[in-house]
Amino acid sequence: MSIFEIIGAVFLLIGSIFLFLGGLGIFRMPDVYNRLQAGTKATTLGGMSLILGVGFLMVETNWAWMVKAIIIVIFIAFSNPISSHALARAMYKRKRYPIITSKDENMDAYREVNENEKKEEDA
Repeated sequence: MSIFEIIGAVFLLIGSIFLFLGGLGIFRMPDVYNRLQAGTKATTLGGMSLILGVGFLMVETNWAWMVKAIIIVIFIAFSNPISSHALARAMYKRKRYPIITSKDENMDAYREVNENEKKEEDA
C-alpha cells in the first residue's frame, strides 16, 4: 500500500464523516438558516475531502486526476457558500425569519438593512 493510497483513504474517511454529520445537522436543526449552515459547512468540507481522496487514490495511474480534483475543489469552495447565501436571502425575503429565542429586539441585524432599503425605495 503506497502513501498516496493511505492519504486517499484518510481523506475519504474524513469526507464520509463530515457528510454524515451534515445530514444529521440538517435533520436536527430547528429552522432553515441553521439547516443551511450545517449543511453547507459540512458538505463543503466533506465533498472537498472525498474528491481529494479520489484524486490521491488515482494519482499513481494518472496525475491528471489530481489536477481535475483540485479544480473541482476550488469550484466547490466558491459555489457552496454563494448558493447557501442566496437560499438564505431568498428565505428571508419570503418572510421566513430565523427562530430567535433571545428577548433582545436588535437581534436580527438584517431586518434593519431591509427596512432601510424599503425607506429608500419609498422616497
